[in-house]
Amino acid sequence: MPASGQRRFGRTRLVRSLAVAGVAAIALPVFGATSASAAPATPVSSAPAAAGTETAYPDNLDGWIRESLSIMAQHGIPGSYDSIHRNIMRESSGNPQAINLWDSNAVAGTPSKGLLQVIDPTFQAYHVPGTAFDPFDPVANIAAACNYAADRYGSIDNVFGAY
Repeated sequence: MPASGQRRFGRTRLVRSLAVAGVAAIALPVFGATSASAAPATPVSSAPAAAGTETAYPDNLDGWIRESLSIMAQHGIPGSYDSIHRNIMRESSGNPQAINLWDSNAVAGTPSKGLLQVIDPTFQAYHVPGTAFDPFDPVANIAAACNYAADRYGSIDNVFGAY
């Protein structure tokens, strides 16, 4: 029997073993998909990354969310893939060029823009360094909206309606 506080074959060791074996992409969602923290979207490796290499994310909703989560993790901004996706689908149906021209913000001259429908003053105040300074940029929009949600509600995970 292992010493107190130790596990013979715990989840962390299993995940690490699977990652080294090259099946992390299959194993990680099973073990960590419900986590409420931003997990790095870079592949797990036993060797250090070569200098100057970057992870390539697909230019689609999945890639934008994963890239945003990686940047959010670097800045300590909480949020999960599922919550970001849920809010994007409610706010813009996944259209990064979405703009709301009819609500009270639009009537006041500041329409909501992008995947998570952020108004310009909020985008400017919560912009995350390392992202484009453009509310229509999908990664910048997600990161700024999640930064705002973290400040106001503790996390985008706590947002279940317009915010």
